[in-house]
Amino acid sequence: MSDFVLTCESAADRTREFFASRNIPVVCFHYEIDDVVHTDDLYQSITPDKFFAQIAAGAMPKTSQVSVGEYKEFWEPFVAEGKDVLHLALSSGISGTYGSACVAAQMLADRYPQGGKVRVIDSLAASSGFGLLLEYAADVRDSGASLDETAAWIEEHKLNLHHWFFSTDLSSYLRGGRISAASAIIGTALKICPLMTVDCDGKLSPREKIRTKKRAISEMAKTMMAHVQDGADYSGKCIMSHSACREDAEAVAALIEEQVPQLKGKIEINDIGTLIGSHTGPGTVALFFMGDKRVD
Repeated sequence: MSDFVLTCESAADRTREFFASRNIPVVCFHYEIDDVVHTDDLYQSITPDKFFAQIAAGAMPKTSQVSVGEYKEFWEPFVAEGKDVLHLALSSGISGTYGSACVAAQMLADRYPQGGKVRVIDSLAASSGFGLLLEYAADVRDSGASLDETAAWIEEHKLNLHHWFFSTDLSSYLRGGRISAASAIIGTALKICPLMTVDCDGKLSPREKIRTKKRAISEMAKTMMAHVQDGADYSGKCIMSHSACREDAEAVAALIEEQVPQLKGKIEINDIGTLIGSHTGPGTVALFFMGDKRVD
């Protein structure tokens, strides 16, 4: 049994059942719609369909990161009891939450010099990619590894975790400043589905403009085959997430399962959570797997 606590944030986009079964406490982000602040509580208080329907109808959610005070409150019971904590944070290339977590960890160290220590790692990952890295970390922890050994594994392998995604609805990307108005207009008119990734700095990076959703689905599977560890012999884990477009995610999963028969179990398909979903809106399909080292 491990002698430390593994924690994360709700932006890891895995189910409540997953976090409970792997003994991983979660601290939650927040989002605001129509001047009402909500907790990103893993769809406990709203369904994914209702959330993305609100955006499709014109709602423009705003998000807020976990505060220093919330991190302190979240970790303090463990630290006060002398338990060490290893925290995996949402990519610093996407959110400032990693910095807030580091500040809170230092404040707790100053307050409890003889208590447990909190070590924070920048995952350089997001959504279920963040969640997949967390699952691998939990596997390492459960194998009997120490906090330092688990942290070292994460640092060594986190850039092997690939994120690839496309969207059929560009309105939220336009609103968030990730594409220009001209690109959104032209892209919508030509039915362009941009293929994007998360680069080695943990930032969103456009890679290719693909016409039609059908071709984007095919290209997603081809991209995995170009980067996945061991090619068609890959036997690791593969996860997908989507925002109100499960059929599109299932179409990608079917192509991959056909080409990679030794996948460890079926491809798990999750809903993109309210934190990430506030920025993607509906229509995004994302794919995550272990492969070659990410490059710019």
